[in-house]
Amino acid sequence: MAHIIDGKRIAAEIRETLRQDVQWLREQHGWVPGLAVVIVGNDPASKVYVRMKRQACEAAGIASFHYELPGDIQERDLLNLIHRLNADPGVHGILTQLPLPSHISERAILEAISPFKDVDGFHPYNVGMLSIGEPLFAPCTPFGVMELLRVEGIDLKSKHVVVVGRSNIVGKPMAMLMLAAHATVTVCHSRSQDLPGLVRSADVVVAAVGRPRMIQGDWIKEGAVVVDVGTNRLSDGSLCGDVDFVTAAERASYITPSPGGVGPMTIAMLLKNTVKSARREYGLSLQVG
Repeated sequence: MAHIIDGKRIAAEIRETLRQDVQWLREQHGWVPGLAVVIVGNDPASKVYVRMKRQACEAAGIASFHYELPGDIQERDLLNLIHRLNADPGVHGILTQLPLPSHISERAILEAISPFKDVDGFHPYNVGMLSIGEPLFAPCTPFGVMELLRVEGIDLKSKHVVVVGRSNIVGKPMAMLMLAAHATVTVCHSRSQDLPGLVRSADVVVAAVGRPRMIQGDWIKEGAVVVDVGTNRLSDGSLCGDVDFVTAAERASYITPSPGGVGPMTIAMLLKNTVKSARREYGLSLQVG
């Protein structure tokens, strides 16, 4: 039976370390890291996620600036807000909650955020820096996956990692981070042939495809590490991951549950990126936690 990687516990430990670091910055220098979160429209899931971010900021002592804008806001008005936040010395991280309404260009908004305040890691500058192995900010979910594996002492060097999913938010940056850790990486997607066979070849599987229990237990090589990034809501209201946890856990050596695995790490890494940005602004070490 696989060892279950406790993302809640690891995320809580990271957040406590960050809380202590923020307290030190405030007491020694009078500095407070600040995160601005912008949400456009009334998407219920986005509102829940934004509320969780605000609560996490408050618990860590990070200043939280919340901007809830109407769904019919014009793109130029949203851009004007971002330009003001870029110029605000009290804001060290800017996050625009996705998705945006269809009349607003996500690319234009993401590119408008200063790459030095882009704590989501989505700006083309940060994507490019990630691709050459020198990220200023890594996207929070893949960053969280790497932190989970590091804490568990899982060495990725020379391992075959199969990433199922090629999104700009998870799949692609995940592959870049794995390559930087000296893994051999295969990225699978909807047009990949023999997906079960590709997954069976993996020492480490990262499932980020957004389909409930798509990855079956008999796809998992004996002793493989399984990281389930997916969180899917079923018709009965319950949540499950992209991996069939029960059957996969019988074959894996390590496995993350969903919920309770990768999810808590995403917000922890957002806070970590924000404190890192503040430390950079203050001329302190970029190493946090």
